[in-house]
Amino acid sequence: MQIVAYLRVSTARQGASGLGLEAQRAAVLAFAQAGGHSLVAEHVEVESGGRADRPQLAAALAACRLRRATLVIAKLDRLARNVAFIANLMEGGVEFVVCDMPHANRLTLHLIAAIAEYEREMISQRTRAALAAAKARGVRLGNPRGAAALRSVCEDAARRSGAVRRDRAAERAAALFGLLREISDEGVIGDRLVAVELNRRGVPAPGGGVWYAEQVRRTRMRLEAAA
Repeated sequence: MQIVAYLRVSTARQGASGLGLEAQRAAVLAFAQAGGHSLVAEHVEVESGGRADRPQLAAALAACRLRRATLVIAKLDRLARNVAFIANLMEGGVEFVVCDMPHANRLTLHLIAAIAEYEREMISQRTRAALAAAKARGVRLGNPRGAAALRSVCEDAARRSGAVRRDRAAERAAALFGLLREISDEGVIGDRLVAVELNRRGVPAPGGGVWYAEQVRRTRMRLEAAA
């Protein structure tokens, strides 16, 4: 079985230090070695588990669909602490395995996700209570630079977002280049037949949905121009 690893930490400090990532990576590698699976890609996210818009998770899922691989996570709370998020993922057409409960069924995963969601809400309530208590004691909250600090944060976020989009586009182009070559080597010739084969394999088109001959032609042209 081919597997794609998804690792997540909640803060930039954890991401920079590797805190938490190495333990997750070790769990995934142990799972791969124990089952004789092939690790074909790894995606690392530095983002809160409460956010649904995660570029690296999207890239990991795209890689799974391209390779017909299984998504592997060290622990369920590294994926999300949200029941609806987990449920949607279960219906998303990508198989996934949690290393610390590899034989868990759908009911078990829903229950674990519900507990994780409850824990996340408790953490959020305790944080709000602590901030309210600090404010009552006269502690000044927020950034004293005000709008200037906010503008700086927004500009930095825009730069990082652009870099993420470029990285994802490059990653997808590389995956498609290899896949189109593989299909061609199998004797599938012509944009229409290639589109049929891509749809048969469940590979999403660049804009989502299904492939058409014209999309295949434009994709080939872009890949040739970038080569």
